[in-house]
Amino acid sequence: MAVGLCAVNQWLPESHRLFSGDEWLRDHYVRFSAKELPEQRLALIDIDDHSIDVLGAAPWPRTRIADLIEKLIVEFDVRGVALDIYFEEQKDTVGDQRLAMLATHGPVVLAQAFDFSKDKFTPARNGQLIGGKSLATAKPGAPPRMAHATGYIANHEGLNKARFIGNIGFVPDKDGTLRRIPVQTRFGDKVYDGLSRVLLECCSKIRSDQLFKTKSRFSDVDENGFSRVEYSRTLSSYAVVPALSVLQDTVPLETLRGKYIIIGSSSLSLADRVPTPLYHLTSGFLVHAQALTTLLDEQEGREYVKWPGGLIALLFSMLTAGIAVFMFPRFSALSNTLMLAIASGLWIVLAYKVVQHDMWFSPVGPLMANFFLLAVAVPFGWQAAQRKSRRLLGTLQQYVAKAVVQELLRSDLKDPLAPRQLHVTTLIADMEGYTSQVENLPMEQAASLTREFLECLTAPVLAKGGTLDKYTGDGLVAFWGAPLPVENHADLAVDAAIEIVRNVRKLSAQYEQQGRKKIRVRIGIESGIAIAGDFGSSFRSIYTAVGDSVNTASRLEDAARHYPYDIIIGKGTVDGSTRHHFQSLGERLLKGKEKPTAIYTVEVSA
Repeated sequence: MAVGLCAVNQWLPESHRLFSGDEWLRDHYVRFSAKELPEQRLALIDIDDHSIDVLGAAPWPRTRIADLIEKLIVEFDVRGVALDIYFEEQKDTVGDQRLAMLATHGPVVLAQAFDFSKDKFTPARNGQLIGGKSLATAKPGAPPRMAHATGYIANHEGLNKARFIGNIGFVPDKDGTLRRIPVQTRFGDKVYDGLSRVLLECCSKIRSDQLFKTKSRFSDVDENGFSRVEYSRTLSSYAVVPALSVLQDTVPLETLRGKYIIIGSSSLSLADRVPTPLYHLTSGFLVHAQALTTLLDEQEGREYVKWPGGLIALLFSMLTAGIAVFMFPRFSALSNTLMLAIASGLWIVLAYKVVQHDMWFSPVGPLMANFFLLAVAVPFGWQAAQRKSRRLLGTLQQYVAKAVVQELLRSDLKDPLAPRQLHVTTLIADMEGYTSQVENLPMEQAASLTREFLECLTAPVLAKGGTLDKYTGDGLVAFWGAPLPVENHADLAVDAAIEIVRNVRKLSAQYEQQGRKKIRVRIGIESGIAIAGDFGSSFRSIYTAVGDSVNTASRLEDAARHYPYDIIIGKGTVDGSTRHHFQSLGERLLKGKEKPTAIYTVEVSA
């Protein structure tokens, strides 16, 4: 299903894809890849707010526009001038005549804007549409699909003898961002080129059909005949010269000499700003500049190598799904989630490269497939864990030992409760004189004393990773090294014992301040071989450890009553410890033993 979701998103038209997010991801790629590389081949003349403040409000008189163009051609010797402005009505006779002469005899490209709206009852038909090539002439070498216009806004009839005219009309995406422009626009039985393409054709003596190379970004169009603007340079890469500076001769000749020129406006009053992937408000003539940069790069030898992006995305999703099929039954949900996160990160890196060679595939498709796998992986891991938990809890439900349960649920043992011979350290703790402590206390105080004492014992055991075997009324039995082996079990048990003594001493001090009896804990610790596992009958079972070392720990706890030390430790634990220093107490014949046993203690600092 994951691979199928990715595949469907690849081959559906962009406007009908199941998942959005392609453009969001592409925009981030565009911003990341745009180069801070000065564009030396073209420059932009900006009728900016300052120029308007000094010379007068827009639209400017045609004579001023003609002055600007003449200066650029005659004094600055530019290659050619394209205007991102159209002149729909006649305004000033002399100025219009000068513009007409420049457009007829000079390297000047006028603009007209096609309307691509399909939901208008009465499409725009303003001005006189000129230029274009017959459909039969334009077909050889042209893109396989053309943008179909429904209307236009053109220049007035006085400019109908212009030799070069380019389309500046566009259709923003649904979010208002301008990401693509029409390469060739069909209206009626004629085909019209975009502004940047006509400027290049006008000034470089390259025929239009030669611009449509097989390995060109602009030969790769969508189903509507639009091609993506590459946005290969940052906005600061372009030389933007205020129109005022040109008209007042404050621009060095070398700044513009021999360059392609696009005249437009960044003024807020002219409202020629659009959101682009590079910036939320970009002047329109910068979009044409980006398109011209791409054309110039291709003319200088850079080829657009088309990759099968959809197929690459599908193969990646198949690989990820195959890994998921292998990992899901064998690894935890966390491991599977980490695998999908790594796969998504790798795809984001790979898609960055693929996007540069395929403008129309869905880079978000594999990410959605991974998200689907994640939605499966977590429940799958949860179900497996629940199945395992139910099996273990069915056995453990008769005795509560949370540490044991957690250890077993984390283990990969086939039958973790089966009795096994392990090297363990057993700790047995008990309150000295418990009966005398509680015999004269009310029931509530006796229960409180017992609960608080057992809390002093239990917290260190669990904190040090011990397995709580059972409570013995006023004490407990715990061990380290089972059900799962632990290397430093002797040291952990001694650490827990020291912490228990400290806790009990603090509690005893509180009781003495309240006028109650002092309490003391006795602890016995021994390490050795024991059999740990599920013992009992069909009526009741318990997970515990049995063996000589366990019995010895019990005898050591009992022997503590004869010493002023709270912790009595056997030789097995001393031999297994690597972090503690012990004090020898000599030998003692323990109950049930035939030979004396060496015993030790450890200092408990305040």
